[in-house]
Amino acid sequence: FPREGNGWSFHYCRRQWSLRDNGYLKYQWLGEFDQDMIELAKSADLFKMRFGDLRLNDSERKILVFYRQGLMFAFNFHPTNSFTDVKVSLPHIADYEIALNSDDPKYGGNGLITKKTYPANVDKKGNSTISLYLPARTAVVLREGKIRVLPPAPKKKGNKK
Repeated sequence: FPREGNGWSFHYCRRQWSLRDNGYLKYQWLGEFDQDMIELAKSADLFKMRFGDLRLNDSERKILVFYRQGLMFAFNFHPTNSFTDVKVSLPHIADYEIALNSDDPKYGGNGLITKKTYPANVDKKGNSTISLYLPARTAVVLREGKIRVLPPAPKKKGNKK
């Protein structure tokens, strides 16, 4: 980009798509992730929902989680700290499966995130959460499964007088 060191030149200020095809660099992984991310956004009609629903914003740990169009987006922006058992409140009672994961070896990641079903944990009040492992500098997109409805609580029998 233009800066003092290159005389404010715009000469090299362009996208170099050929970098993805250079096997000596890591841009092919970014290209794969970008392609899969765009495909996921299209398949979920992601922008049909105007705003995301913020589920967790922990600035101290640098974690951000939001829900949009049946997808849960979880980001750990911390450069060095990984977090286990990150509790995220859910908009619906449903299990979640990984749809996209930046830590996947396919994208040059370390493969630390297990591809599994993340079951909803429901408390006595009917609130549900999932528990996530978020390694440092990762993004995970989880797809919402079938939404479950809890049966109504049994009515307590009162004393008749």
